[in-house]
Amino acid sequence: MTSVLVVDDQDLVRAGFVALLGAVPGIDVAGEARDGLEAVEKAAALRPDVILMDIRLPGLDGVKATERILAAAGSPRPSVLILTVFDLDEYVYTALRAGAAGFLLKDSPTETLVAGIHAVARGDMLFGPTITRRLVEAFTRTPPEPPAASPALAALTDRELEVLRFVGTGVPNGWIAAELRVSEATVKTHLNRLMTKLGISSRAQAVVVAYETGLVQPGG
Repeated sequence: MTSVLVVDDQDLVRAGFVALLGAVPGIDVAGEARDGLEAVEKAAALRPDVILMDIRLPGLDGVKATERILAAAGSPRPSVLILTVFDLDEYVYTALRAGAAGFLLKDSPTETLVAGIHAVARGDMLFGPTITRRLVEAFTRTPPEPPAASPALAALTDRELEVLRFVGTGVPNGWIAAELRVSEATVKTHLNRLMTKLGISSRAQAVVVAYETGLVQPGG
C-alpha cells in the first residue's frame, strides 16, 4: 500500500484528487494540506510514501515546502511529485534541485497520475518530455563547468562517475547494470554512495549534478 499526502490550495481540486485516489486499489490517502506550511507539518506527522505537491501555494510555495520536508525527513524519505498547470513552469529547475522526484500536469489522465505515484514510490524519476527539454535547454544556455575541474566530483570513484553519467542520461538501473556488467544491487550501492558523497538525496538531484558539472552534455 502506497500512502499519499495531497497538497493543493484549491479546495475543489484537492478534494477531487483525494476522491480519485481514494478509489484506487493499492493507494491510501494519508491526508491533505492546503498550503506549504501545513504540508510540512502533515508530512512530518503522517510520513507518507508520496506527496502530491502543488507547485504554486500561498505563503510557502511547493519548492520551499519540498526543501523543508526532505531536509527534516528521516529514512525512508517521501517522494515528492510536483503538480503544475503549466508544463514549462518557471520552478522546474529549482524544484529538481530541491529534490522533487518528478512532475505531472494537473490535467493528466487518471492512469498517468496513478502510474506516476507508483513510479516515484519505487524511487524512479518522472519527467514529461517538455520538462526534460526545459532542463536541457537551461544548461545549453549556460555552459557547465568541465568535469575534470569540478570539485563536486573529486570525491567520486571512477565507477561512481560512470554510474552518475548514466543516471544523468535518464536510463534505469537495469540498463546501467547490463552496460557495466554488474548486478542492479551493485548499481544501487554505487548510486547510494555517490549521493551520500555529493550531499544529495534523490535521483533527480543526481541528474542536476550530472548536468551542472558537465558530466552529461545536452545533446551528448
